[in-house]
Amino acid sequence: MTAFAGVYPALITPMTHDGEGSLNEEAFRAVIELNIRAGVHGFWVAGGSGESVYLTELENNRIAEIAADQNQGRINNIMHVGAANTAQAARQAEHAARVGVEAICAVPPFFYGVGDEGVVEYYRTVGEAADLPLFAYNLPSATNVEITPELMQKIQDGVPQLRGLKHSSPVTDRIRSFADMGLDCFTGNGHLLAAAVHIGAVGVIDGPPGVMPEMWVKIWDHIQTKDYSGAAAAQAEASRFHSHAVTHFPGSMKALLSERVGIDCGDPRPPFLPLTEGEKTLLIREAKDQGWL
Repeated sequence: MTAFAGVYPALITPMTHDGEGSLNEEAFRAVIELNIRAGVHGFWVAGGSGESVYLTELENNRIAEIAADQNQGRINNIMHVGAANTAQAARQAEHAARVGVEAICAVPPFFYGVGDEGVVEYYRTVGEAADLPLFAYNLPSATNVEITPELMQKIQDGVPQLRGLKHSSPVTDRIRSFADMGLDCFTGNGHLLAAAVHIGAVGVIDGPPGVMPEMWVKIWDHIQTKDYSGAAAAQAEASRFHSHAVTHFPGSMKALLSERVGIDCGDPRPPFLPLTEGEKTLLIREAKDQGWL
């Protein structure tokens, strides 16, 4: 597959309740199938909603293997390989390419401010390691690195594998700038799909669409038929669910998906705190009262 557009859920990473909180492969595969049946166009695997920075390198590699195996090329997997150091990110990129994902993505190097040239060199090394379409992940609230159009131009000039980005910055008007650069720019805000496509976004990547994908596929379908009033109405309903789904991020998404797929998706990886039983009960009851479950 070569087209990157549409609804790309940012998948959760289900965990077990075996005392270690290890990867729950059965639940992960079930979540993938739920989304494919709902008509999504691709996946953002092991990103922020997938808790990748709290997982080991081996765990992230195993997630890439499962995603590629379960998907079998039906839709695109964009595997997150970003890490605080370049060597780890490059190793994960090489592994992701070897096991058969369609593209990779990465947050810029975080914690230390390495400057524009350091960011470009990081992406150049990661891109070369996989030689797959590469998506930058602009998440300044977590990385303290804002990928501006000026920095993106430097990355584009130095990284031939660059295909686009997930733009999770509040500076939404830059979507047009990135689109004008010929990049596939996804909005990282599930509230904004209907609006973002009008300023150049190719789709949405976010966690809540992976819990209730039908809602965002409905928005996308309305956009494709130019039924903009229908898209706006569908967006309003999806936005209501989005706010509910991130009440206790990311544990609330795991609890809702546990209810949907009938397999316990576990708790978030510490230092995230688990939901209390009372919080889970209220979350599910309110979702059922709204007709979402």
